[in-house]
Amino acid sequence: MKDTLKAGETHTERFEIDRERTIDFMGDELRIYSTPHMLRDMERTCRELLMKHAEGDEDSVGAHVSLDHMGATLLGMNVAVTGKVVEVEGPRVTFEIEAHDDLEQVGRAKHVRFVINKAKQGERLMRKAEKAKAAG
Repeated sequence: MKDTLKAGETHTERFEIDRERTIDFMGDELRIYSTPHMLRDMERTCRELLMKHAEGDEDSVGAHVSLDHMGATLLGMNVAVTGKVVEVEGPRVTFEIEAHDDLEQVGRAKHVRFVINKAKQGERLMRKAEKAKAAG
């Protein structure tokens, strides 16, 4: 990770709440932004911020999230998700995140990501796959 990543840096991504991002279990008339999709959009926003500071062989993985889904966002509305770096401790980066639809704040979260070396991660995953195959 480049030393350019500092606490206070922010990044915003915008998402249209399409059918895929909504719940379906209450029927079409009650389709709203789903919590799992809000979480995915929050993680994606934080990863995009980190990738601006990553070396070519790096990426990041999520390790923890605490999410409050505070309001309903209707199908067809837009959501702006803003991630803010609050702490950088080596490979561990902590974010505060807010989500606002066209009318109000609808979500907030704290999120921890770890910067990883992709080749080393690939080796760890390969070893785990081998163990799983042997145990299987």
